Amino acid sequence: MALDDTLVTARHFEYIAKRTTGEDTFLASLRAAAKKEGIPPISIGPAQGSFLQIVLKLARAKTVVEVGTLAGYSAIWMARALPPGGVLHTIEYLEKHADFARRWAAKSDVADRIIVHQGDGRSVMKTFPDGFADATFLDADKKSYPIYLKESLRLLRPGGLVMVDNAFAFGQLFDKKPTDDEAPAVQKFNEVMARTKEVHGIIVPLGDGCWVGVKR
Repeated sequence: MALDDTLVTARHFEYIAKRTTGEDTFLASLRAAAKKEGIPPISIGPAQGSFLQIVLKLARAKTVVEVGTLAGYSAIWMARALPPGGVLHTIEYLEKHADFARRWAAKSDVADRIIVHQGDGRSVMKTFPDGFADATFLDADKKSYPIYLKESLRLLRPGGLVMVDNAFAFGQLFDKKPTDDEAPAVQKFNEVMARTKEVHGIIVPLGDGCWVGVKR
């Protein structure tokens, strides 16, 4: 930690959230409907959604691959950052979640920019050709993160973005005996990501921590 670094606290997160573009009524309704249908309320927050939009716009991304659709909340955030003709391919393992995401994506203002793929992320990613995407966003089962990263590097163009959620391991990053089953996988993946020479990356302290890397 550098001498001039500021320790980020809960007050900083609150401060950032109040000064960032929030969710609109459509996304709020999506979250409420997802909760009623029993879909886990573990999507990204509005501040992180706004951040993803900014980096996608800066990268001039047109094709994005997301692994882990859940209710489609983050997919809609990201699709709104794409230009006309842009496409976001989002992959969801559970049929129930994929069906919900399709319904809500179809009702959104970016219905023509979202394609929901139902299936195993590892298998679906293999169907995309090399250099196919401008960006990937990984937010699915954490034990498979190294595999998703490997596939991302194959299908990303040079200079493409790889973004990975939950780098802070659900708040248990520094726990020696975390209670969350997936926290150890995140702890291990962070070291893998840091050592991957094909990526210039950094963890951004928003939400539960988000890796943002550029393919060299």
